[in-house]
Amino acid sequence: MKKLELYLHIPFCVKKCAYCDFLSAPAKLPVRISYVTRLLEEIKFYAPDYRAYEVDSIFIGGGTPTLLEGEQISAVMECLKREFRISEQAEISIECNPGTLTAKKAVIMRESGINRISIGLQSAVNQELGMLGRIHTYEEFLESFDAARKAGFRNINVDLMSALPGQTPESWEKTLRTVTALHPEHLSAYSLMIEEGTPFYEQYQEDELLRERGEQPVLLPSEEEERNMYELTGQFLASRGYHRYEISNYAREGFECRHNVGYWTRKNYLGLGLGASSLIENERFQNPSDLERYMTGSFCHEDCIELSRKEQMEEFMFLGLRLMRGVSREQFMKTFHAPLESIYGDVIRRLKQDGYMRESGGYLSLTERGIDVSNQILTEFLL
Repeated sequence: MKKLELYLHIPFCVKKCAYCDFLSAPAKLPVRISYVTRLLEEIKFYAPDYRAYEVDSIFIGGGTPTLLEGEQISAVMECLKREFRISEQAEISIECNPGTLTAKKAVIMRESGINRISIGLQSAVNQELGMLGRIHTYEEFLESFDAARKAGFRNINVDLMSALPGQTPESWEKTLRTVTALHPEHLSAYSLMIEEGTPFYEQYQEDELLRERGEQPVLLPSEEEERNMYELTGQFLASRGYHRYEISNYAREGFECRHNVGYWTRKNYLGLGLGASSLIENERFQNPSDLERYMTGSFCHEDCIELSRKEQMEEFMFLGLRLMRGVSREQFMKTFHAPLESIYGDVIRRLKQDGYMRESGGYLSLTERGIDVSNQILTEFLL
């Protein structure tokens, strides 16, 4: 059977973080209850279109999915199991913010079939969490982590964030050291991005302008400090047994996030819930991002785009090159019935010569030098 990934979006949170530009917002209990009812209806509506597929991964993201009651999460899982053909070996993940996960809720989620949990810590330093506008302390994270372990979760990811206001390489190392001592199976480590439209954008816009001019920022870490944090991340996590398999993701052997690898290798995935995006047989589309329209209108998709062969090739390259293993020459040939060199030969030769790309075992990947400037390098593969 053809394989399918499912993504379910829960757009609610306790409080919007100062750096967040995701589709999420606080909502009262009646709104959350109505939303889950609508989500169950959507699952039943679209599932018959995917009888020929087997679901091998599910990701429940947000927002904060664990803001829902345990019984609501269980109802969503039961509906998915009734309506879709789900592999017995499927990876089923849910995002969690500390302070929203009780011991009882963790048990309900594990009994419902969820087998992977992703906890958004960001920092082990409470002062840094306060600067981010997070709702929790490090101690509350520990309670959530402990609840997940006691409920039987043996695949836990922890989200971390570097280059925070007031953060130093020393405090970042403290976060890495503190978290790895808990032995989570997976770590996601991102640098803070100042996104337009967020409180951080207004607060730190002047710092960003100073950086662009090559001057010392006032509140954010300097370029040198940010670079030190970046280099420390890979070195420290490697010394603790975490291998880097994607630009921002590290895992113990066998615990790479299968759902995300599927995204980077362009597997079919169906998005359910407010604003959720999909890729099905080279067609991209998404759900309405307006809550009232999603809740009251007929089920429909927006921004439907049938990807051209050229666009498929571009995505194959700039998504696949995020993985440390890179892109497969064999898979490119199998997908597009053309040698990789016939499309990108000049670009590949130049990037290899300049030290940005390497080849091993039929895979082309970025070197460390290439990863450092990956945003610029990946644009080279636009046709």
